[in-house]
Amino acid sequence: MFYFTYVLRGKKDNRLYTGYTRQLRERLNEHNQGLNMSTKGRGPFELIYFEACLSEEAAQKRERQLKSGHGKRYLKSRLGAPYF
Repeated sequence: MFYFTYVLRGKKDNRLYTGYTRQLRERLNEHNQGLNMSTKGRGPFELIYFEACLSEEAAQKRERQLKSGHGKRYLKSRLGAPYF
């Protein structure tokens, strides 16, 4: 089974949130229902990017990379103007 590293965009404030999970759809629903303390009150969210990883460790590592300055530049070049 895969783990997913994902990026959400808040529809209210356009801010990004990066995380990882095993169940991508359920996790997005949790964020949108305000069940996640990190994003509570910031929803609704849209999923703008995700990657599949073969292990939890790989997903965690990729999450850290995407949260770094280099990772943010990568996402900006990959996703383009509407999201940045």
